[in-house]
Amino acid sequence: MADELRNSDRLPNDERLVTGYSGRLLLAVSLGWAMIQTGRLVLSPMLPTVMDSLDITEFQAGLALTLLWGLYALGQYPSGRLSDRLSRKSLLAAGLALLVVGFAALASAPTYSAFLLGAAIVGTGAGLYPTPARALLSDLFVARRGQAFGLHTASGDSGGAVAAGLAVGVLAVATWRVAFLPVILVLVTVLVLLHRWSRETYTRPGFDANAGRIVLRDLGVTARRFGNRRTVALIVAYSLYAFVWQSVAGFLPTFLQTVKGFSPALAGGGFAALFVVGALVKPLSGSLGDRISRPVVAAGALTLAATTLAALLLASGTLAIAGIVVVFAAGLMAYPPVMQAFLMDAFPDGSMGGDLGATRTVYIGLGSLGPTYVGFVAGRVSYVTAFAGLLGCLVVSAAVVVWLARTE
Repeated sequence: MADELRNSDRLPNDERLVTGYSGRLLLAVSLGWAMIQTGRLVLSPMLPTVMDSLDITEFQAGLALTLLWGLYALGQYPSGRLSDRLSRKSLLAAGLALLVVGFAALASAPTYSAFLLGAAIVGTGAGLYPTPARALLSDLFVARRGQAFGLHTASGDSGGAVAAGLAVGVLAVATWRVAFLPVILVLVTVLVLLHRWSRETYTRPGFDANAGRIVLRDLGVTARRFGNRRTVALIVAYSLYAFVWQSVAGFLPTFLQTVKGFSPALAGGGFAALFVVGALVKPLSGSLGDRISRPVVAAGALTLAATTLAALLLASGTLAIAGIVVVFAAGLMAYPPVMQAFLMDAFPDGSMGGDLGATRTVYIGLGSLGPTYVGFVAGRVSYVTAFAGLLGCLVVSAAVVVWLARTE
């Protein structure tokens, strides 16, 4: 039934990116994704202030980020599978509603325990959103799917840049809690727009005594599709990358302030560079991957990221460090488009949502341990030691991708 509804929503040649039914939904789900990223990532440049306000350690801060990202990862497979069986609209609306509640809980958390609860709700809500959103865009766009995905993923990068500016602006005039208020308002707006614009109906999952057996069967089928050595190697490489990415997304501003002596505003600018540069390099890397070889482009991106991270650990001087952060961002952010395209190519249309969700659960789930690792090592030893460990992850990931390129 859900498939019939989705197929009836898209008419032939009706793949407009900014107008019409498809354009409106692309706008709505992309704005929602941008705000989800803004709300999650605004914590990073505010982390030193949050730690002081709640009187918590680096390890406790990292644990909160791991909880948020870990629950986000766990939601990828069930949300994808449910979006294959039910309507995309149902999953997207449920995720947005939970996110509004979660960000409100973060904004009002008086204690660390309440802060953890808010992080858990945000992680759960965020986990319900991206896989159905991408599946919805795949329903709406065929001939222009690449362009639609490019605009949608770029919205996430814009959310990161907005998070950096929002954190700096809020900390200059108010408490860190105020940063979540505009995020909540925009998410409520997106929920209303999705409710009004989408032609899909809301579908409630019914009770099925065989649900557990069906889930296990589906997981087995998905696992068998990823049972070859190349796909396992790809997931290992992506998991190591995700570990680095989530560590950097969580602690780069704190690293720049603590180790390199940057002001909060300057550290926020370095954090914003990740996403501004990402929005520029992702289309280029995706295009190169189509023209040359996706593993080759990915290996080059990881090598550049590893080299510049090593330089960042050794560098001194504001201008030199700022330049290195920009180049590091280019290498780090050039990786996802080419490898995600590789994954999407491998998924059958009928199980695209579930397969994508299962894969994202693995690599995001393992990657979510990164902030806890950085917080623990930084608290016990130093941020330099913690980031040196991330350098090792990039080197191993690059070596695996080089093997993929040589055996392609």
